[in-house]
Amino acid sequence: MNGFIKDTDLIGDGKEYTYICGVDEAGRGPLCGPVAAAAVIMPKDSFIEGVNDSKKLTEKKREALYEQITKEAIAYSVCLIDNREIDEINILNATLKAMENAINGLSVKADFALIDGNRNKGITTPNQMVVKGDSKSYSIACASILAKVTRDRLMAEYDKEYPEYGFLKHKGYGTKAHYEAIEAYGITPIHRTSFLKKILEK
Repeated sequence: MNGFIKDTDLIGDGKEYTYICGVDEAGRGPLCGPVAAAAVIMPKDSFIEGVNDSKKLTEKKREALYEQITKEAIAYSVCLIDNREIDEINILNATLKAMENAINGLSVKADFALIDGNRNKGITTPNQMVVKGDSKSYSIACASILAKVTRDRLMAEYDKEYPEYGFLKHKGYGTKAHYEAIEAYGITPIHRTSFLKKILEK
């Protein structure tokens, strides 16, 4: 199945779980906008062709897969933590909070969570971290697509509000064009000031 390992094999404790959710985030690195986290419970026999780590897919493919995943999922939830809260509690804590909120937001309660990465502080559902999980777990890969598409759609809306910054193209990441726009126009209300200390100190 596209190189994915079965969720039960990743957990490896021999227990039977009814609802395992995959959890992943998008947008930890950008200079602006929210961080997004998604949790999704897929049917045990689900296999949507083309599902992969969202970063390895084209935008068009992610959009198509988003529609298929949300249609087929037993339950899914996406949580956004905005730039102001990121500045207050830092990006790691904001990401973990978004993950916890996404898991708790599922309409069907997960009895186990597979979480991409190596940090699980504050996650109350029984869980296991999976490093590079979006290339190992089908459910984490599905979550990565939901998080990425949700955030990208929001950045496309921000692009209409702040067209001179090029958000549609770089999604808020620190590209040369983005830094040049900040130098020319200053920061917007959606920028993460904690990510821009050197510029703001000038």
